[in-house]
Amino acid sequence: MQVQVNSNDMQGSARLQEWVGSAVSDRLERFDDFLTRLEIHLSDENGAKAGTDDKRCQIEARPKGHQPISVTHKADTIDLAVEGAAEKMHHALEHLMGRLDAKTLSTAHIPNELNEGTGEDPDALLQEEFLEKQDALGKD
Repeated sequence: MQVQVNSNDMQGSARLQEWVGSAVSDRLERFDDFLTRLEIHLSDENGAKAGTDDKRCQIEARPKGHQPISVTHKADTIDLAVEGAAEKMHHALEHLMGRLDAKTLSTAHIPNELNEGTGEDPDALLQEEFLEKQDALGKD
């Protein structure tokens, strides 16, 4: 997975970019095979002015074969913004993978556990049961 860190509005030192890239990729390590690229955008909403929740981290993930997913988190410090955005992205990717797993399960063949290993055909058993009920109704 390729990680790209952009920090247009802030003093983006190489050390900061390395830390942000490793912090996010460590949190999303579970999805390495599922993602092609992560783009992380850091910004200071107020510039030099002080303010609450003025540090912003946006993470865009590119899952293989799917549309990009983007999350944003604002906090008082860049550390908290990065951690919050990484957590949001983790939940978003878990949600996407859960939906994909559910689609796979819903189209998969689910074996009949009651007759498994007996060698009996479940359709034949249903037909037998139906015919027995028809005979019972006919005799009354």
